[in-house]
Amino acid sequence: MATQAPARAGDAAPAGSPAVRLTGIRRTYGEVVAIEGLDLDIGEGEFFTLLGPSGSGKTTTLRVIAGFERPDAGRVELAGVDVTHTAPSERDLNTVFQDYALFPHMTVLENVEYGLRVKGVGRRERRNRANEVLERVRLPQVGARRPVQLSGGQRQRVALARAIVNSPTVLLLDEPLGALDLKLRQEMQVFLKALQQDLGITFVYVTHDQEEALTMSDRMAVFNEGRIEQIGSPADVYEHPETEFVAGFVGISNVLERDGRRFTIRPEKIHMTEGIGGDGETGVIRDVVYVGMVTRYIVDLHAGGELVVVRQNLETSSQQVLEAKGKRVRLEWKPEHTYEIDKEDTGSETNH
Repeated sequence: MATQAPARAGDAAPAGSPAVRLTGIRRTYGEVVAIEGLDLDIGEGEFFTLLGPSGSGKTTTLRVIAGFERPDAGRVELAGVDVTHTAPSERDLNTVFQDYALFPHMTVLENVEYGLRVKGVGRRERRNRANEVLERVRLPQVGARRPVQLSGGQRQRVALARAIVNSPTVLLLDEPLGALDLKLRQEMQVFLKALQQDLGITFVYVTHDQEEALTMSDRMAVFNEGRIEQIGSPADVYEHPETEFVAGFVGISNVLERDGRRFTIRPEKIHMTEGIGGDGETGVIRDVVYVGMVTRYIVDLHAGGELVVVRQNLETSSQQVLEAKGKRVRLEWKPEHTYEIDKEDTGSETNH
């Protein structure tokens, strides 16, 4: 069999090609199938998130795009060029990892310059480009410091600066905020989205955190057991989950079966009133979970099953909401806030 020639920077890309295209990707580790029959297109300039639990195949997919893993079957294209057998260093992309991977013996500026130095860029030009990109990530005054002298958020921004200084067409981010505390993680989510829009390059972001995916993504793919269950905008995936797995993994969702139909309804879409007269489902509040801004009510339904209801604590105290336990209530919602799920849907659907 002939060996495929590696892609070159000058290879022409067909007009309108996606930034990343995966076709029929399969990757196994011994008897374990990490990815099976995966098809995926990621558009130029998208912030695209691969979301899923541990072991779902999202990180393996990212590593296949990067070239760190070779697929057992299938094809990887970047901007229309087949790079399936191309070395990672020859692909027009960079990767940012959770552990930053900064060189501790180098200064921040030397870390950012490193990729340019490897490519033979002259000292003055790489110094200017490194300083420019440190400005872009809002770290103009730290070039002389060592990584150990920086906070976690600063080190993550240095890692970003090092990844974007070469102006890659695709930036891969593998759980980059996982080591940060909640407040800093939320700040970095806003920063990353603004940076991506400013740069205009394609971000492919791996996370198991639903909030990150919903906050930053233009589109997202929900992974489960080596397959993509659903692809869509954050609003589409959240409001119209196509499978029971997606409904349960992306936020909190209720699944009910009535008259042979199986459907989902989000807790915040349910209107709860005391008493059992009128239309809608009726039941008894079995448990109350006070979580500050909102309270979750678990309601046992008279018709069978249970529903979780979420209410904002606009005018109620913690004591008032806890006293709701044991009360009889009526639950109602608008038909457009429900989404029917096929009872035999196994979640095998991929890109659509």
